[in-house]
Amino acid sequence: MASSSLMPTLAYSISPTNFKGITSTPNPWKFRRISFPIIRANSTLADSSSLLYAAKHTVDTHIKSGMVIGLGSGHASGMAIQYLGRQLRIGVLKDIVGIPMSIASASEAAKAGIRLDQYQDGSQIDFAFDDADVLEEDTLIAVVGRQKMQGEESFIQEKSILNAASRHVFMISEKQYKSRLDGSIPVLIQPLSWMETAEQIDDLFLGDAEIWRRPSIGQAGPLGGDFPLVTREGHNVLDVIFTSPIQSLAEVAESLDKVDGVVDHGIISKFPCSAVIASDSGLYIVNNPSTDAETVVL
Repeated sequence: MASSSLMPTLAYSISPTNFKGITSTPNPWKFRRISFPIIRANSTLADSSSLLYAAKHTVDTHIKSGMVIGLGSGHASGMAIQYLGRQLRIGVLKDIVGIPMSIASASEAAKAGIRLDQYQDGSQIDFAFDDADVLEEDTLIAVVGRQKMQGEESFIQEKSILNAASRHVFMISEKQYKSRLDGSIPVLIQPLSWMETAEQIDDLFLGDAEIWRRPSIGQAGPLGGDFPLVTREGHNVLDVIFTSPIQSLAEVAESLDKVDGVVDHGIISKFPCSAVIASDSGLYIVNNPSTDAETVVL
């Protein structure tokens, strides 16, 4: 997260139990901050509580009756799906159709009573929300797919739905919003020539990353063991684990796109995009392209 000195002054102050419309004055910053009482709890509970505000803010701000919504995958998305279902049950929203990005989001939406449809090429999606493993500061380029997938899932559907949406929002904690990223980038590859593909990627990032094939069960070495993960599309997953800070996700994505055998990767750069960044002192709203602060109704 950017240091507090980089944040604008407080733009909004709201009560977590009595949300009202609050009108801002024009603000050249692309950050908006919404505060709520500081949560004195262990870090896991605090993260969950602040992400709940992010989930509610996302639903209340962006979703209108009659929309087709891409339903993301992850902790914050699960809370947003539950809250969306509650808004439908009490009649605040009507005629919502959800397009789930994963088995988990489909299951959560079914329990919440949200009518579902399947994603198809050309699907018109009004809005989508999702978690991200990390988000690059300012650019809002995201990494998804680091977590272990359920069954034979991959992030292809997640990425396709986000790209198809007219607008999308990532809901993350402040520790996931970074100027210098680290960790892994998942890459989907053709299985028959996976070693050649892995060697090409290794040459691209020589000295800066390790290349491991993801196993389907348990732990395995760089080769992925005897049971490598095979997605439902028939692909293997390479985890490109950066040992040096990633200077630019856009440059990494461009390099990976040129490698023979690479089907897709977990880097998402699609705009317009917003991020709702949750901390124990408030929500920071970041937009790309940058926009002035605007009226917020919670």
